[in-house]
Amino acid sequence: MLSGRCRLSLSEGRRANAHGAACEGTNMDFDIPQEIQAYLDRLDEFIEAEVKPLEEQDDNIRFFDHRREFARTDFENGGTPRRDWEDLLAEMRRRADRAGFLRYAVPKKYGGQDGTNLGMAIIREHLAARGLGLHNDLQNESSVVGNFPTIRMWENYGSEEQKRQFLDGMFTGETRVAFGLTEPNHGSDASWLETKAVRDGDEWVINGMKRFNSGLHNATHDLIFARTSGDEGRAQGISCFIVPVESEGFSVDFMWWTFNMPSDHAEVTLKDVRVPATAMLGREGDGLALANTFTHENRIRQAASGVGAAQYCINQSVEYAKKRVTFGQPLSSRQAIQWPLVELQTECEMVRQLVYKTAWELDHQHHMEISDKVAMCNYRANRLVCDAADQAMQVHGGVGYTRHLPFEHIYRHHRRYRITEGSEEIQIRRIGQVMFGFGRPRE
Repeated sequence: MLSGRCRLSLSEGRRANAHGAACEGTNMDFDIPQEIQAYLDRLDEFIEAEVKPLEEQDDNIRFFDHRREFARTDFENGGTPRRDWEDLLAEMRRRADRAGFLRYAVPKKYGGQDGTNLGMAIIREHLAARGLGLHNDLQNESSVVGNFPTIRMWENYGSEEQKRQFLDGMFTGETRVAFGLTEPNHGSDASWLETKAVRDGDEWVINGMKRFNSGLHNATHDLIFARTSGDEGRAQGISCFIVPVESEGFSVDFMWWTFNMPSDHAEVTLKDVRVPATAMLGREGDGLALANTFTHENRIRQAASGVGAAQYCINQSVEYAKKRVTFGQPLSSRQAIQWPLVELQTECEMVRQLVYKTAWELDHQHHMEISDKVAMCNYRANRLVCDAADQAMQVHGGVGYTRHLPFEHIYRHHRRYRITEGSEEIQIRRIGQVMFGFGRPRE
């Protein structure tokens, strides 16, 4: 840290920048805010006292060692998560909730702490940097500090009755809501939905298909996005419906087996599915604005996790290179080993600061005003962690390629984020729209 006449905290420094202020001869302090650092310390103590013992008892370590993919997956039941695996995750979340950690980012009126996006970014990076474990398994978004990006959707768009039913039920497990936006012929181009909903009296009739509809192996409801009016390609005219999965005409056809198993990514058919008018979430035709509320928070948190997992891979590689002796010298003395890791560490430092800055801005501005910055964080962090996991395999040699080390699992998991919730091409396209003045204005 360079010396200077004043020392600004991260949040204070950002606020000064936001107002265009400059202070010659001074330097911003990029240390983690004190209250968040204290939270991380308490979190680490809780993990060591409560979560690690649970992870190690009754051979639960099978879900995290070389047996992990097979221990987690019910291959005879469509490749879905095994019940004992999900029971273990549920017990971890119960303990985290009792200890006051699970609902950090949730509004206080729902038992949370009004946690910020900056706080969540720092926490998720920290947890991912600890490596694989029961404390934080991003394959199914299970963590001692829960990621509940749909909270803001319900808060901003839900009726009071919907909030009571789904927000309370979300934490008790009584309601489990999946997310159905992607379709067989339409992935990133979400404004071209073939799924349609037509008003019939006090009901809506929905017809269409969804693909990679995650969470449907145990969901009670599915958020179905369907066009209700307007022209194809227009953001306006798409609505969101809360559809009970037991509805007549709602069919979970099969689960897609993916690069990383188990899978809960369903192919869904809706044939004349009827829901009451009260099943619409938000205003008619405003569904994509609702979806963007979800995706922006989720993307910045994914980016933070990518930075943390990348740092884990780099750290493990450095430690191994120091210990491994080849041709009479430590592997760490070879520039062929040093330089790729130096490149990764440099990028990790840069992306980390961009993630923190963007997360802070997300706390203070409308998400569409900084959607290009969120896109930058997302696609760069997703590439970074894949590159870091790949390099970690290379540094560790043959053993790095085995399932006895975690790098293949980290790669397989994070590789999906270069495609899902907007592929990296879509993220780059969004940045280009802002830079060159193309695309839609904020609606």
